[in-house]
Amino acid sequence: MPEPVLPSTARTLLARTARVQRDSRAPSLVAGVVRDGGLAWSAGRGDVPEPHADVQYRLGSISKTVTAVAVLRLRDEGRVHLDDPLERHVPGTPLRDRTVGQLLAHVAGAAAESPGGWWERTPGGRLEELALAEEHVVLGAARRFHYSNLGFGLLGELVARLRGRSWEDVVRAEVLEPLGMARTTPRPAAPAAEGHAVHPWADVVLPEPEHDAGVMAAAGQLWATLADLGRFAAFLLGDTGDVLDPATLEEMTVPAGVDPSAPGWSAYGLGLQVLRVDGRTLVGHGGSMPGFLAGVFVDREEQAGAVSLANTTSGLDPLLPGLLADLRAAEPRVVEPWRPSPPALPLETLGIWYWGPAPHVLRALPGGLLHLGPLPGRAGRASRFARRDDGTWVGLEGYYAGEPLRIAEDHLDLGTFVFTREPYDPTAPVPGGVDEGGWRA
Repeated sequence: MPEPVLPSTARTLLARTARVQRDSRAPSLVAGVVRDGGLAWSAGRGDVPEPHADVQYRLGSISKTVTAVAVLRLRDEGRVHLDDPLERHVPGTPLRDRTVGQLLAHVAGAAAESPGGWWERTPGGRLEELALAEEHVVLGAARRFHYSNLGFGLLGELVARLRGRSWEDVVRAEVLEPLGMARTTPRPAAPAAEGHAVHPWADVVLPEPEHDAGVMAAAGQLWATLADLGRFAAFLLGDTGDVLDPATLEEMTVPAGVDPSAPGWSAYGLGLQVLRVDGRTLVGHGGSMPGFLAGVFVDREEQAGAVSLANTTSGLDPLLPGLLADLRAAEPRVVEPWRPSPPALPLETLGIWYWGPAPHVLRALPGGLLHLGPLPGRAGRASRFARRDDGTWVGLEGYYAGEPLRIAEDHLDLGTFVFTREPYDPTAPVPGGVDEGGWRA
């Protein structure tokens, strides 16, 4: 069980949550913060029966992250590859050449919504009933981010076809049950909140419809309690159990088409939203369906998360980044102590190397990693590197992500860039050679 927050912290978190519920006019709002595997604090405001952490609300698009986990389990088993065209697994759609990875990252160019009636407010059916046509491919492949509910409906169909059973059965057996999310279901199971729209000019509400979305269920069908959503936050923080390899979860969090070293950005990984808020990187997902808003976001560096569920169609003020900031300010994480560890390379290989005239530092990191980057206070590219089986190293982020690093006695070769022990060392294999006259005034 996670250690509860301090009473003073609980007061701060409750005050923020209460203000958001009142100012946003949400009929009910439940929220919590997560650390050490579960809810360390939670509260309900408005018309919420107790225990508030066991009342179901609709998750909306957080269902997409669950779907993505099911897809990546298939990838890790070798049943599907991210570069596979959709046609290989779900033939007959106009998105035939768009890849599984593009669909997961919303860069496949698929239409935002499925054809026909507004799928979030009308019952759905089978894929064939959508009658997809070329007009439902609205952008070129990998041209730009374009959020697509339709794309995740197709990914749910892929999961169902490769597993030979419904999307609902697959995510229950492979994701929800192993994580202990017994109160997360495709349809509401009492106690469950009723979805409402709140009138913009008066304090009155209107019930919203609820239905089975059919093939589009994978994009937004699930219902969950705050306790279960807190368990999913713990999963996103790394408590993956046997559901997903931790390296695969890390892969999900990498933004597609955005440089994560730049301040102030919002992006999408593989089924996860990635946000930069006040200098912190948050990963998770928001959700909305008629009558409901939901959110789960975690700060993996701080090892803390925040979750919220409300039964209102729109208009909820931002809450989760503020809860995480409150928790971080009141009870900052106490990190593990530094301890000596054997370096990944001989000490004489570490230290200063020069890319042309620019000094960089190669240093060993815990866990057998390396870091190569400019001297502090200098501009330049930097990355961590992990050792590969062939003795080379591979970049993990930024400009050098995926690029090979080869280490020789007198130089480093990083994707054709050569780093030497002296600026443009004439004894090292500098591309283009070094002027015979050498350095001069």
